Amino acid sequence: MRDLKGSGLTDRLAAAAEAKAGLLAKLKPRPTVTDPLFADRPAMEAERLKAVREARAAQKAEAQQAAADRVAADQAAAAALEEAALAEKRGVRKERKQLSKAEAKAKRDARYAARKAR
Repeated sequence: MRDLKGSGLTDRLAAAAEAKAGLLAKLKPRPTVTDPLFADRPAMEAERLKAVREARAAQKAEAQQAAADRVAADQAAAAALEEAALAEKRGVRKERKQLSKAEAKAKRDARYAARKAR
């Protein structure tokens, strides 16, 4: 702390003026620092958003394609099962027809043999 006892009026006034000038210097506006990329920021943000949108669109398309592939695979499996069931039915029907033809032939032959026996 300063020694105030030996100071005169002018010294005190000078010290007060100096302190006041220091306080005013703190409040004085300083030159601002401008961002060198200020003008480019909107374009950079638009580019970033475009990249994000493209990535999301690619993911969405990939997911849709995967879902379509799953549906197609399910349909193909169902069609294969249906075809197998139909082939099974056809096989059974052919067998049944063969048996009924054989039975009809046997009946016919029996009638013919019965007629011949008379």
